[in-house]
Amino acid sequence: MKEDNCLHAALICLGMLYYSHAITTEKLNHARPSLHGHHEKGKEGQVLHRSKRGWVWNQFFVIEEYTGPDPVLVGRLHSDIDSGDGNIKYILSGEGAGIIFVIDDKSGNIHATKTLDREERAQYTLTAQAVDRNTNRPLEPPSEFIVKVQDINDNPPEFLHENYHANVPERSNVGTSVIQVTASDADDPTYGNSAKLVYSILEGQPYFSVEAQTGIIRTALPNMDREAKEEYHVVIQAKDMGGHMGGLSGTTKVTITLTDVNDNPPKFPQSVYQMSVSEAAVPGEEVGRVKAKDPDIGENGLVAYSIIDGDGMDMFEITTDYETQEGVVKLKKLLDFETKKSYSLKVEAANVHIDPKFISNGPFKDTVTVKISVEDADEPPVFLKPSYIFEVHENAASGTVVGKVHAKDPDAANSAIRYSIDRHTDLERYFVINAEDGNIKTTKALDREEVAWHNISVFAVEVHKQHQEAKVPVAIKVVDVNDNAPKFAAAYEAFVCENARSNQQFITISADDKDDSANGPRFIFSLPPEIIHNPNFTLRDNRDNTASVLVRREGFSRQKQDLYLLPIVISDGGLPPMSSTNTLTIRVCGCDSNGSLLSCNAEAYILNAGLSTGALIAILACIVILLVIVVLFVTLKRQKKEPLIIFEEEDVRENIITYDDEGGGEEDTEAFDIATLQNPDGINGFIPRKDIKPEYQYMPRPGLRPAPNSVDVDDFINTRIQEADNDPTAPPYDSIQIYGYEGRGSVAGSLSSLESATTDSDLDYDYLQNWGPRFKKLADLYGSKDTFDDDC
Repeated sequence: MKEDNCLHAALICLGMLYYSHAITTEKLNHARPSLHGHHEKGKEGQVLHRSKRGWVWNQFFVIEEYTGPDPVLVGRLHSDIDSGDGNIKYILSGEGAGIIFVIDDKSGNIHATKTLDREERAQYTLTAQAVDRNTNRPLEPPSEFIVKVQDINDNPPEFLHENYHANVPERSNVGTSVIQVTASDADDPTYGNSAKLVYSILEGQPYFSVEAQTGIIRTALPNMDREAKEEYHVVIQAKDMGGHMGGLSGTTKVTITLTDVNDNPPKFPQSVYQMSVSEAAVPGEEVGRVKAKDPDIGENGLVAYSIIDGDGMDMFEITTDYETQEGVVKLKKLLDFETKKSYSLKVEAANVHIDPKFISNGPFKDTVTVKISVEDADEPPVFLKPSYIFEVHENAASGTVVGKVHAKDPDAANSAIRYSIDRHTDLERYFVINAEDGNIKTTKALDREEVAWHNISVFAVEVHKQHQEAKVPVAIKVVDVNDNAPKFAAAYEAFVCENARSNQQFITISADDKDDSANGPRFIFSLPPEIIHNPNFTLRDNRDNTASVLVRREGFSRQKQDLYLLPIVISDGGLPPMSSTNTLTIRVCGCDSNGSLLSCNAEAYILNAGLSTGALIAILACIVILLVIVVLFVTLKRQKKEPLIIFEEEDVRENIITYDDEGGGEEDTEAFDIATLQNPDGINGFIPRKDIKPEYQYMPRPGLRPAPNSVDVDDFINTRIQEADNDPTAPPYDSIQIYGYEGRGSVAGSLSSLESATTDSDLDYDYLQNWGPRFKKLADLYGSKDTFDDDC
């Protein structure tokens, strides 16, 4: 059977090749000219001459994807001058020549040696030429021809995308366009039906359909509901050969999502909501929440809540929480359980955005009843007023009643109330309050000029429930009393020129009063009665709370009097009025002709007779320069006294060994006791170094410890040298060794004569005569005292 199929395929290919060759031959025969030229008549009888041509053709054809065992015969080249003796050689050049297409240079047969793919290349342009085989001389001019690759249906359709995503509104009409899918076929669209595509739907019925020619997907069912099913998966097929049997196909997936429209009204899941709130709740506190369900999403599912009826419309309010789509019921005003124990509200939920297309599905709103019960709470006392303002005159006696506050218990128990003052607001304890009735009194006289207002706080506490308390602010105004006399507004100091003219004004003064405006201005200025006829100055009241001081006479002299004191009386406008006498200091000054101030010092005339100001400055400058020179001289002298170089003989590192021992008397002449050089602290063999701080404790070697009672000084010194050499804590320089040990004393006692020459002593030194010739000198000094006295 297999062999029959192969034979059948071979026969078909040979038939196609024969048919192609026949067509080519026919074309050649029709196109080939005669070997001899001939004449043709033109339209008007003109004779046309046609030149001789060896061959002329248009194109050859070869089927793509041929898989036969032998090369495919594409066609044959033949020239009229070819007599068949083999002297003509056919040459092929151009695209694919020698690689894909080969020619038999004797017969001119052209074969395709490789399988061709039209989708890779649809045609090839070649050039044929006939030359003399021996001389390679061209016998025919070159001629081009085309080899076209005939298409077969070997490419399936392919979609532009493997997956498509599309949206369409829910409730769309039948036939609403959703999306267009497009496929392409690599086969030749101009040859047969290999590239003619037809679309069909494999999955997604009966909801969607596809147009066979365009690939447009449309809705196929009416009133598709997103709330029932939101997403659909559709498979579209594209088939070539016009959809007939034997065609190739390709598929793609399309995910179609139904978008939401506002086709559902909000609905409350229940008809009544029960809530409760304490009477102690403050305005703005949340009472409860309600929620109407809307299956729509996005802005189509937005719900707004409102209170449309009920006896609690003034006490409660509702807002919308757009994150949770809930209605939040909040307290609007304070509640009182004793007044009203329950409220009822009618709440409406409505869509914010309504689609006119679905208005017939309405109404897009719903209502529900909300019942709110008020719970009793133990409330603190309540003052009858939110704040109190009282007045009291300053300087009022202690115990004066300021005012009264009152509070009550709002609960049904109506507990007794006790009052107290918050002492943080009355640190000076100006006021006290009666704990029973709330009367506020003063404890001392008040001064308005110190504190004009006192702001205190009063507590009200239930007697049996100390944690229940209330506080109210109390403002106490101190009413002014005229108890302060007016005074100068500033520390005035006036100046008058020596050449001042009569009635010339030289200063304007004003006054100040600590009392309130009712007890202050208008101020009245005057001179005391005893100097009202003052010969030097006079006063004029300007009646605007100021006064002007004028010169009464001409000609003032600083040498006679350079200072005047003018008393001025100032009275206020209070009842009764108060006054005070203030002194104005007036200095006499020298002025130029224009009245400009020059000098106010009486010593100015004296300075002219003595040294000038420039001379005084020069003298002071000389004194300063001399002081600077002295300081520099002293400083340089001190620096010279300090040595710049430390001489070698002053090096403190010199090896000085001090033996602080007084000696052993006569025993020193017989032998030297080395034990006197040993510190009792060093009996154990180790004497710590005191000139440095060792990094660690050094323990001497046992073999270097000298005998405690050794009398060999040389051994003792050598032992100390070895210890110093082996001591890791010893410094690399000489050091001072001090033996701070005085010794054990002498049996002869002290021989010092330091006190002999300055003090009288009754000691008897005759025993020195018995000590031998070595102490003869001492015996002569101390033992001959009596003889010396007798001689005197």
